[in-house]
Amino acid sequence: MMSGRSGGRDGEAAGPVIRIRVSHGATFREVVVPAQATFGELKRILVQTTGLEPERQRLFFRGKEKSDREFLHAAGVKDGAKLLLLEKPSPANIEQKVEPVIMDESVMKACEAVARVRAEVDRLSAKVCDLEKNVLAGRKVDDKEFVVLTELLMIQLLKLDGIEAEGEARAQRKAEVRRVQSLVETLDKLKARNANPFSDHNNAVSVTTQWETFENGMGSFSAPPPHVPSEQVNTDWEQFD
Repeated sequence: MMSGRSGGRDGEAAGPVIRIRVSHGATFREVVVPAQATFGELKRILVQTTGLEPERQRLFFRGKEKSDREFLHAAGVKDGAKLLLLEKPSPANIEQKVEPVIMDESVMKACEAVARVRAEVDRLSAKVCDLEKNVLAGRKVDDKEFVVLTELLMIQLLKLDGIEAEGEARAQRKAEVRRVQSLVETLDKLKARNANPFSDHNNAVSVTTQWETFENGMGSFSAPPPHVPSEQVNTDWEQFD
C-alpha cells in the first residue's frame, strides 16, 4: 500500500482533486489541487498565480500556519475550503526578523466578510465607470442614477463599518473603505459635470466629504453632504487607524 497516494509526475499526488479558495492580499484565488497533496505542493501550484516562490509563502488554515509536509486532507482541507496566504519578507529584507503570526478564526472570518463587500463594490465600480463614460461623452444622465449608486456604496461602507477586524483583515478593510470613499467622491464630481456640462470643469466641482474615524470596525461616519458649487475643491479625509 502507498498510504492512499500514488506517485505522479514531479512527485505530485494523483487521484481526485478539490477546489479551494486562497485569500491573498485584496483578492481571492480559486485553485484546483489534488485532494491528497501536501501544503508544500499547494505552494508550488500557487507560484503560477501569485508569482511568489514557495519559500516566501505562509499558508494558514483554521487559524494555524501549516508546514510543507502536512497533507491537505489530514488537516481537514476539503472541497470549497478557504486558506489564507501571507508573504514572507523578500531576500533584500531578510535581516528583518519574521515574527510568528497567530491567525485565529475571527481574523479569517473578517477577511471573508471584507471579500464579500469587495465583490459588491467591484460590481458598483463598473457602474460608476459606465456613468463616467456617458458623462464625459456629453450624454445627459438622469440624476437618479447618481443618487442610487451613491446610496448603494454607502450601504457597503456601513457593512465595512460593522466588520471587527485586526491584522491582515484590518488592512484589507481599510483599503476597501478608501476605495468606496473614492467612488463616492467620483460620483459627486460626475453629477456636478452632468448638471453643467459646459462649465469650466477644472474649477466647477466642489466636493467636501468628511468621514469620521473607524475604530476597530465599530466606528461611525457621516455621509457626504449634498454638492454645493464653489470655486475651491476641498476634500478632507480623516485618518483611519
